[in-house]
Amino acid sequence: MSRLRTRRARPPVALALPALLAVAFLLMPLVGILSRTQWRDLGAHLTSPGVVEALRLSLVVSLWALGLSLLLGVPLAWLLARVEFKGKALVRSLVLLPMVLPPTVGGVALLLGFGRRGLLGPWLEGTFGITLPFHTSGAVIAATFVAMPFLVISLEGALGGLKPSYEETAASLGSTPLRVFFTVTLPMVAPGLIAGAALTWARALGEFGATITFAGNLPGTTQTLPLQVYLLLQDQPEAATSVSLLLLAIAMAVLVALRGRWTGTPAARGESGAPVDSEETAGPAPVVPVVPVPSAVPGAPGVPGSPGTSVSPEAPADGGHWPLHASVTGFNELILDAEPGTTIAVVGENGAGKTTLLRALLGLTPRAHAELRLGDADVTDLPPHRRQVAWVPQDGALFPHLSALANTSYGLRARRVPRAAARAEAQAWLDRLGVGHLAHRKPAQLSGGQAQRVALARALAARPRLLLLDEPLAALDQTTRAHVRHTLRTHLAGFGGVCLIVTHDPVEAVSLADRVLVLSDGRTLQDAPPSEVTRHPRSPWVARMLGRNAWPGTSSADGLELAGGGRLVVAEALPEGTQALAIIAPEAVSVHRDRPGGSPRNVWPGTVREITAVGSRLRVLVGSDQAPDLVAEITPEAAAELGIVDGAAVWTSVKATEVTVVSL
Repeated sequence: MSRLRTRRARPPVALALPALLAVAFLLMPLVGILSRTQWRDLGAHLTSPGVVEALRLSLVVSLWALGLSLLLGVPLAWLLARVEFKGKALVRSLVLLPMVLPPTVGGVALLLGFGRRGLLGPWLEGTFGITLPFHTSGAVIAATFVAMPFLVISLEGALGGLKPSYEETAASLGSTPLRVFFTVTLPMVAPGLIAGAALTWARALGEFGATITFAGNLPGTTQTLPLQVYLLLQDQPEAATSVSLLLLAIAMAVLVALRGRWTGTPAARGESGAPVDSEETAGPAPVVPVVPVPSAVPGAPGVPGSPGTSVSPEAPADGGHWPLHASVTGFNELILDAEPGTTIAVVGENGAGKTTLLRALLGLTPRAHAELRLGDADVTDLPPHRRQVAWVPQDGALFPHLSALANTSYGLRARRVPRAAARAEAQAWLDRLGVGHLAHRKPAQLSGGQAQRVALARALAARPRLLLLDEPLAALDQTTRAHVRHTLRTHLAGFGGVCLIVTHDPVEAVSLADRVLVLSDGRTLQDAPPSEVTRHPRSPWVARMLGRNAWPGTSSADGLELAGGGRLVVAEALPEGTQALAIIAPEAVSVHRDRPGGSPRNVWPGTVREITAVGSRLRVLVGSDQAPDLVAEITPEAAAELGIVDGAAVWTSVKATEVTVVSL
């Protein structure tokens, strides 16, 4: 077995041979330099005055070129990665052009653009007295021209691999676009930036063709190390070989440093090499008393570390109560009104527009537009960072380069709360959610459930006027979910704004929400208290989410003509022709091995397709050719007595009085 594990597949000879020839082809020039180097004279060659001066000038030129590339290339890479505009393909082609253009042609192009007789050269010389050709600044321009594409391409790839949800979440926490760029975007793409900067510097250090054409070959002014090699080849080939070896060593050092360390893409959570604890292995969270959460009003008394003098510059003038009015158009078409303190559960099947609604309220999607008023303020035209609308996306979007404490205090710091007060309040929120002992861990060191609780604490600590939660408890285990649900309900009870929670969990919808908003294709299908939605769901999906059978059909004289075929007898029929939904509780479905007699008027033969345990009972899915799939709920004892197993032939029956019919 060990031999089988270690045996490797042999590559085809037709592919392996050309690959080996390619390696030999690339290796031969390097071997040539190493074999022809006069090792005894290497020190003398490298310390000669001309080489030392050329090396000094090369370092000056390459470092200035790197700085100029960072100044111009970083914004250009961000523009290409984040902004859609006409002519984007042309701009990207211009970035790539210096990489495929012969260097001497690039030098000629620079002369015609920036030379004394070029397009811009006379203006630079006449206005600022700047002459670029045959000057050290000209060598810097030439090196920047050929090297900057390496930075732009590397950084654009890193930005393209960075999920926008990180930047969007930072904006929802009150961070300006520039602050988001410097505190979230750049730190997260640091590997790509460092890789691009290293390649840019190495390319600028080795630039020859564009430099000699545009800046000339003046000792001490523009004669860099590659140009020195060119001159030495004519009179001192041994010295040229030694200097070439130096440049080769620098280039190899850069490549070795980059190999496997800086990939150019942001590291995913859990890939940093740090230990990732599960909820079980991390040990139980310390039991903390769940106390009423202080008001989210900035500077509210009772907020730890937030004295009355630490008031956000955006403190409300309307008493801390923010009713919601939103008119949403686009993919979503609905009007949403809610009083302060209202929690709305948003439910619907996949693609119904739940997340799109949240993003429209945040101002983050072109698919839908929301005219949004919070309290007395119309925030429709405000950018996301000024709306005071916080959200928790499905993946949490914790900033991987910040600790849990720094993540939680991020929104407070963005609103200029002093550092000490922000960290104290953030620690208090982490304690309330049972993750205070993890405050100094990075997201990669947290389990999924722990990370989700930190993300929830971060949103609550940001003092929002509107709170948007996109399945905030989905990653939590049942015990932790109950604890966090209780804490969240305690906070929402005193919250002066409105909270929207997207959820697929009926317990969350019922226990947390004052209203349930059911969406279908972006429209409101039902907006009612949880009790009403539970008794009379108007959506088959919602009925199934609540654990009920839901059969759509058309009302007839004594029942329902089912949309999928078949007929259902009901006790109280609706007017004929009414589109309706029949709701049947699983516990109202009886399961028999033989055709039942007696009073049931709805009887169908079927086959057991699936058996699942729900608490102390079993749910049995029965498929039938005469009716839609039906879920019955029975006890394990009844299942054993009837011999219920997958594939068993059974009969199901439902009394007409057990069917609730809702008009659609």
